[in-house]
Amino acid sequence: MNICEIDNLYVEHTYNRFPLTIVSGSGSTVTDEAGRTYIDFGSGIATNSFGVADPVWQQAITEQIGKVQHTSNLYYSEPCAVLAQKLCERTGLKKVFFCNSGAEANEGALKIARKYAADRGNTAPVIVTLKNSFHGRTIATLTATGQDGYHQHFGPFPAGFVYAEANNVADTLEKLAGENVCAILMEAVQGEGGINVLEDDYVKAVADYCAENDKLLMFDEVQTGNGRCGTLYAYMHYGVKPDVVSTAKGLAGGLPFGAVLIGEKAEGVLVAGTHGSTFGGNPVCAAAANSVVDRLTEELFAEIRAKYAYFCETMSGAAGVAEITGRGFMLGVLPTEKSAADVVRECREQGLLVLTAKNKVRLLPALNIGWDEWKQGLEILKGVLAK
Repeated sequence: MNICEIDNLYVEHTYNRFPLTIVSGSGSTVTDEAGRTYIDFGSGIATNSFGVADPVWQQAITEQIGKVQHTSNLYYSEPCAVLAQKLCERTGLKKVFFCNSGAEANEGALKIARKYAADRGNTAPVIVTLKNSFHGRTIATLTATGQDGYHQHFGPFPAGFVYAEANNVADTLEKLAGENVCAILMEAVQGEGGINVLEDDYVKAVADYCAENDKLLMFDEVQTGNGRCGTLYAYMHYGVKPDVVSTAKGLAGGLPFGAVLIGEKAEGVLVAGTHGSTFGGNPVCAAAANSVVDRLTEELFAEIRAKYAYFCETMSGAAGVAEITGRGFMLGVLPTEKSAADVVRECREQGLLVLTAKNKVRLLPALNIGWDEWKQGLEILKGVLAK
């Protein structure tokens, strides 16, 4: 049996896998078991920040593995402490809780919001999220997700969530003013919801309301963060200061790692015994994350923004393109005729790996993809859309 057959026989079928086995790669090029190469515009769903087999990332991991692979949070760890310092200094937030995934980071954010409320006498706290959002696959984060399609099969779901219309200031402020509401959690660019960007005036209005009414402003930066949108975190495009930020995916460049960044208002809400994670802050993953964060520079962000501008110039009004959306290297293309799934298949046949987000083709290239691969991949995509 080949790898696909073994996988289909023994792995639970929770994913509709593409018929492709990736065995190796370098940067933004990956290779299948037959030796065919592909330009990768998916980067492990925004996770391989600097592509495949990045040498700087490899060295950081290898050096740490040679020291100690795991300590548990009963002891101090240099990579964990140093990473927390970097994240706090670069965001102005005060504390970090480390975990293993985006869903866990969002669970941490939800727990912070609820304890923040409970500490102030609110015994039935409610959290606002946005329609069309996606926050994870645990029971609580599924409930927080503002898409009816996810609210099936796994009930009963926990109470304490209401959903507001993204980019609708009046509706969102009305929801925030509801009884016992303590926080709002939102994505600056809705990823799984279709690469939808929140508007500047909307985010600023929500941020002002939260600051004036003692509500926690929380950003889900699981997919949008760590350079993906052309800034360290996507909320930075809006000039607002969140109270809580959750992140994961690209933070450790391909290893499972998540974090909750906590601002001054919510600092100290979590105390010993109120939250934890056996593998959170794992030294190897933290070392990988340090190697990523150190390279998230203004020069890199400028390069991402330049490649985003080239994408807009190349794809706007192109044959077969109804709409483009997104920011930085988190991009969506709505085809005029073909389904997004058909575009993904045809691109793969021509040596380009792209993804979907609802009815759009989704592009999430490595942050350091070269100009030649970027231009070549976009030409393949243009050709598929126009054909």
